[in-house]
Amino acid sequence: MSGSGSEEAQPSGAVEDGQQEAEQDWAAAKAFYDSQVTQRVRPPKPQNAITVAVSSRALFNLVEEQRIYEDQGLEKYVEYQQNNENVILKPGPAFYFVKALERVNARLLELYPDDEERFDIVLMTNNHAQVGVRLINSINHYGLTIERFCMTGGESPIGYLTAYLTNLYLSADSDKVQEAIEAGIASATMFTANKDVVYSDTQLRVAFDGDAVIFSDESEQIFKEQGLDRFFEHEQQNENKPLAQGPLKGFLEDLGKLQKKFYAKNERLNCPIRTYLVTARSAASSGARVLKTLRSWGLEIDEALFLAGAPKGPVLVKIRPHIFFDDQMFHIEGAQKLGTIAAHVPYGIAQKHQKST
Repeated sequence: MSGSGSEEAQPSGAVEDGQQEAEQDWAAAKAFYDSQVTQRVRPPKPQNAITVAVSSRALFNLVEEQRIYEDQGLEKYVEYQQNNENVILKPGPAFYFVKALERVNARLLELYPDDEERFDIVLMTNNHAQVGVRLINSINHYGLTIERFCMTGGESPIGYLTAYLTNLYLSADSDKVQEAIEAGIASATMFTANKDVVYSDTQLRVAFDGDAVIFSDESEQIFKEQGLDRFFEHEQQNENKPLAQGPLKGFLEDLGKLQKKFYAKNERLNCPIRTYLVTARSAASSGARVLKTLRSWGLEIDEALFLAGAPKGPVLVKIRPHIFFDDQMFHIEGAQKLGTIAAHVPYGIAQKHQKST
């Protein structure tokens, strides 16, 4: 019943009691879960993890399956997947990046066995649940530790990214990536390399473009609209003014936090994470502002390559990153041709210029 003064005076206490009961229930469930003996690494709590959400078409090669879906429809697609659920899927463009993330996790667990600050991979897909068995079989075949799935049965998974506390979203669907970027989530569209490359199996290598990726596109706007000389002039005049952050700044920051955990254990020279800035900027004319911005953020970059407009592909061949983020498709395509797995970040003024050409 409602209406008595004593009952109306209790809402805040009732809420606190409810929260206490929920915490007790969670503690009891966790104690039971922890008592179970298993050799599998348990996923960290989402609030402690660096969550990387990957679509099924980014993780695995589903080109043939996508063709069936587009040509023959959903029912034939699901039927094909079920009939082939014991056929292991081949790696997709994000596969080796995910493997490298998990190797970093293994090193972290050796040094910090009780710490949950590590990568958590979530399969985020609009696939139907009937397709899940094939995905699980392929994940287990490759020994991947992916325990969290989000299969939305044809609906866009973008709304779940926030619920999963996603730090980075990788997909083969450019429309979904654009939607995620507009929702403020670091995202990129994955592209498969045109050549086979051997990637490091001891070190995660991540390469970033600068403007409109780590940094905002404020300086790129001046270059596109007012020309190169005005851009150089602007950057020198604003050398001591930090650039605003871009969509991937947070992920670079996440990588830096994990690097410092290795440094704290005297593992700097053996750190399994290495970051690269690969920018078309010129060092003397516009490089100082970039480096000073990173310093003002308290971020380190392991290698900075200022190419002064030269193609990025040959440099990336030397680096062999597990993933390279760039906002301009001609850099993505150039990287692809020479064997680099590239991820397009659809952010900033370059997208406007790409659509108009």
